[in-house]
Amino acid sequence: METNTISTALIESEADGLVSRLDQIKPFVMQETMVLAAALPRDAQLLIERFLHAGRHELRVQVAEFLDWLHGDGRTASPAEQQRRFVLIRLQFNVVLAQFDLFTEVVTQRSEHSTGVWLSGLDILAQDALRLERNHDDGDARLVVYLARGAGAAIRRAKTRLPGGKPNPVGIIRLPRERMVGSGIASSLAHEVGHQGAAQLDLVTSLRAELDRRAQQDPDGGWDVWSLWISEIVADMWSVATVGITSTVGLLAVVSLPRYFVFRPGGTDPHPMPYLRVLISAALGDALYPHPQWRGLASVWRAMYPPAGLPAEHLAWIGKCEAHIGDLVSLLVNHPVPAAGGRKLGTIWPTRERQPERLLRLHQDWGGDFGVMARQRPALVFAVLGQAKAAGRITAEEESSQLSSLLTAWAVRSSLDDMGAPARLAGSPAHHLTTPALTTRR
Repeated sequence: METNTISTALIESEADGLVSRLDQIKPFVMQETMVLAAALPRDAQLLIERFLHAGRHELRVQVAEFLDWLHGDGRTASPAEQQRRFVLIRLQFNVVLAQFDLFTEVVTQRSEHSTGVWLSGLDILAQDALRLERNHDDGDARLVVYLARGAGAAIRRAKTRLPGGKPNPVGIIRLPRERMVGSGIASSLAHEVGHQGAAQLDLVTSLRAELDRRAQQDPDGGWDVWSLWISEIVADMWSVATVGITSTVGLLAVVSLPRYFVFRPGGTDPHPMPYLRVLISAALGDALYPHPQWRGLASVWRAMYPPAGLPAEHLAWIGKCEAHIGDLVSLLVNHPVPAAGGRKLGTIWPTRERQPERLLRLHQDWGGDFGVMARQRPALVFAVLGQAKAAGRITAEEESSQLSSLLTAWAVRSSLDDMGAPARLAGSPAHHLTTPALTTRR
């Protein structure tokens, strides 16, 4: 048998194998077991399914076109050319699998007992944290949450590039399992939401431009390091503005590390040095919600990690940065946001209802009434309970118990609302989400 014939048969068999394996990839709605309350938000589910369906459909078309070529002009092509074209298709197949696996981790946890429902409640908290002061969230990215090992949180923002180069249809937030469930998880979640919100408002670009201008005008003002760290600082600001002291207390817990790491220079790392990061968070809180609690928290942090004993040059650099934190915070809160009509950054969040004394009054007025709390905005509830815990009004156990019940309630209510309302996204009917087997010409 000729070499060309053998190579054509071998490559055709491999291409048919790709189609068979592609047929085994089913929409999540056909393969995941979960209670309805644990399901992804309906908008997010549709966006994910349509995104993955589009990738599978495009790959099927590519395989069909390749097989048509292989049985036509490609039959006489060299084995090297046949293999080159097939390898490109197989690489695209691996991209489709990588995209599917990315969302599989998000969806499969929804089948875990209790955890799945809590994740659905956290989806709602994340969407609420993105809303700012608007009465609706139309136009905002859809956000979904999953858990992972380790202490750090992260986000794969909506519209960023996935494997293969296509934009991510939803924002995917990864939270540490060890923080479930308490107000501390709101600190991490609101920080990651802040990255999405900052991208939607293009905050990092405008802030970095202003910081770079200040660095040129005042080389000794520490503006260059703030410019390096600004993406994380603005996300921390979003978190403080959303859940109040809950954010800074949660951050303190995350960066409570061995002393070496707390003071270690970051080099090109966009994350601020932990020692300075907590102080910046507390200073932002004091600017948005003036109260002695912020200075008290900063004093506790300094007592936990006294900088004395560090090398003199490093100690002097830290001291200079710390002395200019007030200048940084002033720039942030007064920064005009073009995407928000030129409003100052410090005014785009509902800061009036997050003042510490008001949060404590709300906690007193609610009186632990579960029905009352379940009807409030989730971000406000997390801020209230976190403030109450910081003030010694409730214990960590009471906070965890209340929040786990509230997350469940929000998830159940959202699932029932989805059952009684049409999808907000226009598009093809549900049967278009399935992928019939490909028929190729021979």
